[in-house]
Amino acid sequence: MIKLIVGSKGSGKTKTLIDMIHQATKTTAGNIVVIEKSMKLTTQIPHAARLLDVDEYRITGADKLYGFVAGVLAGNYDITELFIDGLLKIVDHDMDAAVRVLDGIDRIAGNSIETVVTISCNEDELPEGLKKYR
Repeated sequence: MIKLIVGSKGSGKTKTLIDMIHQATKTTAGNIVVIEKSMKLTTQIPHAARLLDVDEYRITGADKLYGFVAGVLAGNYDITELFIDGLLKIVDHDMDAAVRVLDGIDRIAGNSIETVVTISCNEDELPEGLKKYR
């Protein structure tokens, strides 16, 4: 199950995501993974959540992101929460690529992993392929 947090830059998406991560660390029995670009959340999320920086692993584009997420999920069957901050930054602001990668993640995560993704754009700019995750 994927849930999107959508809004323009500065609208509070990351703050909402951080609040959700804090809540998840209090309630989930499984592992929590947070994927972001450029480690800006390091001091803002609890140590109980595993923070992964795509820049550290040289992940760019939708295909590499999908492979990275698939590898993370395959390596740990106890992941129950997955958070991705700034999807469009990772996929070079390509909306079609964003649709592809989220569809792929949705297939492998299924209903067993709650996935929350932030996207910086206005609601009316979302393509139909992403609206289903709202």
